[in-house]
Amino acid sequence: MHRTDRFLISQKPFAIDLSTVTGTQHPRGDRHAFSGTCRALWFRRQNGRTRACIGSLGLWQHYLPEPLDLTDPTAILSADLDGRYGGDCDGRWDGERYWGAQEPDVMEQHLAILRPMLAAYPDLPDGYDGWWTFQEPKEARA
Repeated sequence: MHRTDRFLISQKPFAIDLSTVTGTQHPRGDRHAFSGTCRALWFRRQNGRTRACIGSLGLWQHYLPEPLDLTDPTAILSADLDGRYGGDCDGRWDGERYWGAQEPDVMEQHLAILRPMLAAYPDLPDGYDGWWTFQEPKEARA
């Protein structure tokens, strides 16, 4: 993944709760395989409407040249991880409608994060690190 301070929704960035970055790894021939997860927040647009999302992010790579330092969340996130599937959304708020959990307590927890997040778009939510993207940042492509 790549970390950038510049928010570009087209880069599909994620704000990560670093305290939740976990994973395991094992040798795979002369390489190493890693599989992990973390909690994340992100913005997406659909039909011209911006949505704030909360959920988990799968972190994995089958062929890393070196083992990762599993005690360092930024080292894990900075690895060449595969994110082709994006985040697994548990809850989403578009300013009018909530989609997600059906349990009232969980819904309230989600909305307590998603409402202020959407209101402050595109600011990084408090307590989260970012912005992290699986795409190569545009400034690096030039």
